[in-house]
Amino acid sequence: MAFRIALRVAGALFLNIAGSLCQLDVCGKAPLNTRIVGGQSALAGSWPWQVSIHRITTGSHFCGGSLINKDWVLSAAHCFQTNLASNIKIYLGRQLQKGSNPNEVSRTVRQVINHPNYGSSTQNNDIALLRLSSSVTFTDYIQPVCLAASDSTFAAGTKSWITGWGKLNFADTTLPNTLQEVQIPIVSSSDCNTAYKGIITSNMVCAGLTQGGKDSCQGDSGGPMVNKQGLQWIQSGIVSFGRDCALPNIPGVYTRVSQYQSWINAQINSDQPGFVSFTSTGTSGSDLSLTISIIPLIFSLFLFS
Repeated sequence: MAFRIALRVAGALFLNIAGSLCQLDVCGKAPLNTRIVGGQSALAGSWPWQVSIHRITTGSHFCGGSLINKDWVLSAAHCFQTNLASNIKIYLGRQLQKGSNPNEVSRTVRQVINHPNYGSSTQNNDIALLRLSSSVTFTDYIQPVCLAASDSTFAAGTKSWITGWGKLNFADTTLPNTLQEVQIPIVSSSDCNTAYKGIITSNMVCAGLTQGGKDSCQGDSGGPMVNKQGLQWIQSGIVSFGRDCALPNIPGVYTRVSQYQSWINAQINSDQPGFVSFTSTGTSGSDLSLTISIIPLIFSLFLFS
């Protein structure tokens, strides 16, 4: 019996390692990405893991997400508190919300898994996994992103990219047609905690400009914040919430992906996502020097869905 158990454990470990290594061979590659500055429309294929999530009943985009292997999409839990799997359609390889998308495929959703400890009053653990109805085939326009491993560090000042079809301004009443991209730096958790009066936890990472003007906004929720290391793109955050959009000294708040490596791997039994350790020194060391106090939101915040 002990020998059989040992074989099973060894076999499981091998499959997990093999799956992870296989995914690391393909994740985080964007062969068509040539961008070096942000705040503009993205070229087709620049962000091949970006997905657009629609309600089937209305045919409208309501959140973003990222492809993490051939069967799973990563997004934000707050997007799926009232949206059932049966009413969700996911578009991959999309650039335009209206118009021709020759590199696009779509899938319905078999399963939505919200983090069991997601708190709607605190936005803590704002993370969800969506299982596609069938596997997708990778192309130059459809690729999985690598995910930040549990030992990753994102120092203040680290350049990060945000993508999505969210509002260009808080006052806008419509969403842009073309996928947008913007580059903003990581903000230290202590500074972010000050801006949000003590609600930031170690499960969150913040990014934005002191002067404002660049940010994620409504419609971007669930989409990825990514950072480049060598030749790989690594997802560090999931668009979660903010106070209006792009205000001075009020950064956007993102779910810290590296905190959820164990949870993600526990949900995905095969072909596990590629987790990569990201390390940056930025301008002021680690961004995690804060006193954590999980309390309800004490002023009006804006979920980016």
